[in-house]
Amino acid sequence: MKKFILLALLLPLFNSTFAIQSPQKPLIAPGTLSSHSAALLWDKPDDYRNIVRYHVILNGKEAGVSVKCNYLFNALQPSKVYTCTIKSEDKDGKLSVNSTIVKFTTKATGKILNVTDFGAKGDGIVLNTKAIQKAIDGCPKGGTVLIPEGTFLSGALYLKSYMTLEIAKNGILKGSGNTDDYLPFYNNRFEGWEMKTFASLLNAGVMNNKGGFSIEQLGIKGEGVISGGGSALGKLMIDKHGMRSRGRLICLMNCHDVEIGGLQIKDSPCWTIHYIYSKGITCHDLNIVSTARNGDGLDPDSSDDSYIFNCSFSTGDDCIAIKSGKNPEGFTIGKPTRNVRITDCEFTRGHGISIGSEMSGGVSDVLVRDCKAGALLHGLQIKGTKERGGYVKNVTVADCQLLQITIFSAVNYNNDGAAAPEPPIFENYVFSSIDLSKAGIQEPVININGFKDAAHKLKAVKFNHIILPKGAKVQVNDAENVKFTDVTMLDGGKPQYTINNSTYVDY
Repeated sequence: MKKFILLALLLPLFNSTFAIQSPQKPLIAPGTLSSHSAALLWDKPDDYRNIVRYHVILNGKEAGVSVKCNYLFNALQPSKVYTCTIKSEDKDGKLSVNSTIVKFTTKATGKILNVTDFGAKGDGIVLNTKAIQKAIDGCPKGGTVLIPEGTFLSGALYLKSYMTLEIAKNGILKGSGNTDDYLPFYNNRFEGWEMKTFASLLNAGVMNNKGGFSIEQLGIKGEGVISGGGSALGKLMIDKHGMRSRGRLICLMNCHDVEIGGLQIKDSPCWTIHYIYSKGITCHDLNIVSTARNGDGLDPDSSDDSYIFNCSFSTGDDCIAIKSGKNPEGFTIGKPTRNVRITDCEFTRGHGISIGSEMSGGVSDVLVRDCKAGALLHGLQIKGTKERGGYVKNVTVADCQLLQITIFSAVNYNNDGAAAPEPPIFENYVFSSIDLSKAGIQEPVININGFKDAAHKLKAVKFNHIILPKGAKVQVNDAENVKFTDVTMLDGGKPQYTINNSTYVDY
């Protein structure tokens, strides 16, 4: 009897202490650990319905509070060991137990090289390519090349391992508008093909589809601006050597553990940030603006472990486009893009938050969470053609405000070259807790399409807890095992469903 009485007394305490689930899988984002800073990431608990914020505990003391699943440390001490945990807080102010521990050691303080000490002038007129490159080449391991206040005009620059390029507040690294400043051509990949193009403004690494890393532990960060030559430079490059000759604004190849953070990045001649055959790339707290033709914001390409958070996008093409090569070349090289995490981002203008259309090497394990999208042309989209080959699988989209969800299987562009030996596989997608209530209703708000080949229909798709506008339409073509649960319009009714050549569709 005493045991039962004791249990009854302890049960309320047990429930109040342990009913709130702790955050999951905390980690320091790749490439973000420096002498004074680091970016901490974590996943939501399995049951997060009543969670309102998270408490970050550093060396036993509360360091701060976040409503997001990330936290930036900016005042750490160099060469010091830290232990960190996170607690969830619910709407009643109750806290969970600590998450698992993250332990890390900050780096030693490195030497700072101001580019003005190498002859660079921030007047927006003098071309500083040689002076800035001299500072980069002379930067010791762990050091920082500083672009201070001012506008520093430059052509193509080539970064290296174990360094940081920092653009200070009120500092601008401005790309030249002269195509000669992006010579010689160099090997990279564009629109799914390995080829030679003009260099980008910032270049890192040497492309090798067999694997290995040519650059590691690189930072590109600060509170300033990286600005390219924009549409005008892109047009000059096209006029001289064709559409696919254009460089990007930032191009990384075979890079490992890279941080791009804190900056405004704008006016690329085409794609803005592009990384190829890389691993552990973190892009955070960026404001990416592009108006150029093919002006994608960010393109992970045949790369693993991408962490993209706290970024805003206004672009002339896809805001984010996850890629892995095209048709027979991409299929044969066979280097997929895996583990892409896109969280707490805002997309105000552009074609879409996209997977594809170059996805012949495969794409898997993509998470898009806590994002807000405006009137993007195609919304959240997964796209390809039957010629691509490869696969897109294991995609989760949750807790987002969107205006459209589309899966295209026959895009009408960038489909040159021979076909891969088989159509792609699209399967295992979950769309959960998504607000589509502000979408237009002229076209289907949810429009998903598989491939005509019976062995390559779209498979295993779930829609859970989706809010649609009144009068919304949903279209499903060439699919099997598609389930709609708690998908309702604002007036409480069900949308109009159109199902074509599909089986086991439950709505």
